[in-house]
Amino acid sequence: MSEPDTPRIAVLGVGAMGTALLTGLLQSDRPARISVSDRSAARQAEVADEHGVAGLAAADAVADADVVLLAVKPQGMAGLLAEIGPRLSSGALVLSIAAGLTTAYLEERLPDGTPVVRAMPNTPALVGEGMTAVCAGAHATDEHLDTAQELLGTGGRTVVVPESQLDAVTAVSGSGPAYVFYVADAMIEAGVLLGLPRDVATELAVQTLYGAATMLSRTGEHPVLLRERVSSPAGTTIAALRQLDEHGVRAAFLSALEAAAHRSAELASEQG
Repeated sequence: MSEPDTPRIAVLGVGAMGTALLTGLLQSDRPARISVSDRSAARQAEVADEHGVAGLAAADAVADADVVLLAVKPQGMAGLLAEIGPRLSSGALVLSIAAGLTTAYLEERLPDGTPVVRAMPNTPALVGEGMTAVCAGAHATDEHLDTAQELLGTGGRTVVVPESQLDAVTAVSGSGPAYVFYVADAMIEAGVLLGLPRDVATELAVQTLYGAATMLSRTGEHPVLLRERVSSPAGTTIAALRQLDEHGVRAAFLSALEAAAHRSAELASEQG
């Protein structure tokens, strides 16, 4: 990198996830020179103005970048790689968060020897509570992985996994927030059905989910043990859990995550 303490970072794609990671980078203590690019000129200008960063065409953004963060949809990746490949700085780290696209897919479309790190973050990075898994491509070193973790860690926690596990990561944590929002919505609607005002039902459900997740994180105890402590014999909780089991909720979650992992694996093949 040009200067160890001021890396030049190009964020290509400033949708929800790209913007979340951009926000984390800007809020971190580590200085950086950041530029953004988006296929929507209006969106690019909006984000650049809001965050006080440069808005550039993709090829111009990568021309002197030390790290290039690819935050576009898989369907737009091939075209973007063809656009930026000839302008990519020698030795620049390419960090992709596109679901399903392997490091090999990216390496084949970039200059020979380009270090690539693939990552799967999630949207809680918007509030500094994200979870990101990273894996190294053929030319990425431990130093490149460290750089990726440092940058992505500004939005939450990170973990290194083999690339073979990244589809499973996508299913569990990449898509995971949607499952939590789904459950929250169901709990809120149930509260309204049972006679609670919607604002009260919302506060009860949201804080309960937050508190339960905090207990899991801080105690490190297995969820089964924590669940059992709430489930008194012949009590209200065990009656509710029986209904969930009778309706196959656990099996439905297993099937849902399998479907997400399979879909992640399909994305790369669909892009050729």
